[in-house]
Amino acid sequence: MNGASREALAAARERLDALTDNTSVDAAKLAEELAAVTALLHREVSLRRVLVDPSQGAEAKAELAGRLLRGQVGGETVDLISGMVRSRWSQSRDLVDSVEELASTADLTAAQRSGDLDDVEDELFRFTRIVASDKELRAALTNRSASAAAKAELLRSLLGGKARPTTERLVVRLVTQPRGRSLEAGLESLSKLAAERRDRMVAVVTSAVPLSDQQKERLGAALATIYGRPMHLNLDVDPAVLGGIAVRVGDEIINGSVAERLDEVSRRMAG
Repeated sequence: MNGASREALAAARERLDALTDNTSVDAAKLAEELAAVTALLHREVSLRRVLVDPSQGAEAKAELAGRLLRGQVGGETVDLISGMVRSRWSQSRDLVDSVEELASTADLTAAQRSGDLDDVEDELFRFTRIVASDKELRAALTNRSASAAAKAELLRSLLGGKARPTTERLVVRLVTQPRGRSLEAGLESLSKLAAERRDRMVAVVTSAVPLSDQQKERLGAALATIYGRPMHLNLDVDPAVLGGIAVRVGDEIINGSVAERLDEVSRRMAG
């Protein structure tokens, strides 16, 4: 991608991260909707050209995207796409590629939340090796005369019950919607996204009330000091915490909530 598209994609990634910081957002559903938008933009060439046309006003393009998508996808997806079309893009394909990347990232975020991300990365790697060693399988998956439904069925027979749902969704989407890429290039791109996601340290933070920007900054800095790496915060609000915060990093829980302290007092009194 050229400069303008790189900047637009970077901004879109930040918006996606900010959105999925909220653990109440269904990342898997978001991925499904972004994938549907990818298919729409790939199919409707004239539409995507209008949405990246620099002669059109940014707000006019966002309004057009909103009119087309509202009622078809959720509000989070509409907001993401509207933000993307407000940006400048070097060419229309860059917009489609970027929406597709966000869809894959949202799916990987869902896997990260469920603790499956390491397995997904490993399964993508192993599937890549299988495709490389099985010429008949590769031919079946890349056969242009075969229907998308037939390819999806073949993949589900291979992966169903043997791989994580995220892996299956990502591979099925890649094979049935290759958009001109080779199967190897698509798998390599997915593996890279999974690796980038895994390398991020993520803290799930639950608080009784939303944290201020200053509180989030201080907490992130403190956790980065503890773990020796930059920390990404996924934020959730739960009134049951009663005050303070509870933090989970991987399998480790750092609990500073009032509720936990009350439980500890109760346990000591009972003892």
